[in-house]
Amino acid sequence: ILLLVLRLVHILAAIVWGGGALIMEFFIGRTINATGETGQKFAQHLMNVLRMHKFMTGAALATVLAGSWLYWIDSNGFSSAWMTSGAGIGFGIGAVFGLIAFVFGAIFGGSNAKLGELGAQIKGKPTAEQLAQIQALQKRIKTVSPIHVTCMILAMIFMATARYFSF
Repeated sequence: ILLLVLRLVHILAAIVWGGGALIMEFFIGRTINATGETGQKFAQHLMNVLRMHKFMTGAALATVLAGSWLYWIDSNGFSSAWMTSGAGIGFGIGAVFGLIAFVFGAIFGGSNAKLGELGAQIKGKPTAEQLAQIQALQKRIKTVSPIHVTCMILAMIFMATARYFSF
């Protein structure tokens, strides 16, 4: 029962985390950028009211914790020959990409949350300091987002195919 619960948590949380990241990267983020002030209000609502970054962080954390526990069980405490099997290596590579996605996703989500908080503070035109903060956050988001999404996709590919690897 424990393995079933861990697999379900890992897979369902990964669907939420990965799906949310891909939708954010390819559709929502681009729409926010293209729709100016209206998009900024939408983003503020998404981050400040709905707290999307916290929801996504919870899904990411559940994915990583359940996946780590599953790997621990399958590898007999990170000590069995299974770790050097095709599946063990495949899941291990997927885990590394997942952990990288987790770190860059945390930077992405935190930056978006700060951007939403900053946007909520601005009444009218932003000050020079606020504008500099906005630009720095947007630059950080543009830097980390492709890394986050690429690692997320690679983690998904390795996790979905690891059992078929033979090295």
